[in-house]
Amino acid sequence: MKPIALITGAAGLIGGYLVRTAPRWVSDWEVRGVTKAEVDLTDQRQVERLWDRHRPELVIHCAALSRTGLCEQDPAQAQLINVEATRILASLARDVPFIFLSTDQVFDGAKGQYVETDAVHPLNVYGKTKAEAEQVVLANPAHSVVRIALTAGTSPTRDRSFVEDMVRTAAKGVTLTLFTDEFRCPLPAGALVRALWEFGVQRRAGLYHLGGHERLSRWEIGELLATRFPALRTSIQPGSVADYHGPPRPPDLSMCSDTMQALLSFRLPGFRQWLAAASPDGEDPWDYSSSLTR
Repeated sequence: MKPIALITGAAGLIGGYLVRTAPRWVSDWEVRGVTKAEVDLTDQRQVERLWDRHRPELVIHCAALSRTGLCEQDPAQAQLINVEATRILASLARDVPFIFLSTDQVFDGAKGQYVETDAVHPLNVYGKTKAEAEQVVLANPAHSVVRIALTAGTSPTRDRSFVEDMVRTAAKGVTLTLFTDEFRCPLPAGALVRALWEFGVQRRAGLYHLGGHERLSRWEIGELLATRFPALRTSIQPGSVADYHGPPRPPDLSMCSDTMQALLSFRLPGFRQWLAAASPDGEDPWDYSSSLTR
């Protein structure tokens, strides 16, 4: 029998890609995705029944309350989903590899090009709950945390990635202000999940960063996306974080992914490179990981 890999958050962006791409990257594993509709991960009894049913030999925990605005509105719910559900699942997985997906938002963005040894200092509720959950996971020396960057992709529900949000907002005739002084290292979902599968089967522990090798401003990202989604061209305008009024926004969340890169069989792409290589034939533009080479 094939070993079982359990993917939480299978209806989300990353979880959905992990399940869909499994036959390509881990054909010798049986991959089972779990959605919120199937199991409430904050209910210990439900999670225990899930565990007894599958008995996985690898867990990739993608499920989260990840929208920063919703986390700010309901910190208690963010704590329950992002921290307590992680605690329940990590406890059950104490004897098997457990990969927790965290975020670049555990940093305050004051310096950028963050490495794994940099101290965390989250500015928003989402980042704070993820930073706390990291400590829960890393208390087990056999478990791992992978901090992921801004991810482009097509989610099962078409409403989970930042690209989907931008295109949908533009379709409503709303102008998007994209900051020229807010930086990320975006990575297409196809490359991210290929990296996660390669990393996952190596059974490594510890803390890792996973993002693209190109540092781009939100405005630069928008300009690049407009080459693929022409409707965005007339719907985006440049702006500055200094003029923003709302929950704190870390200005530079770029990360260095050299530690993860050294473990992979392919080179993590930059966003500009990825879009240039993407096929215009109507297929998913974020799932060209098979063409990447070192």
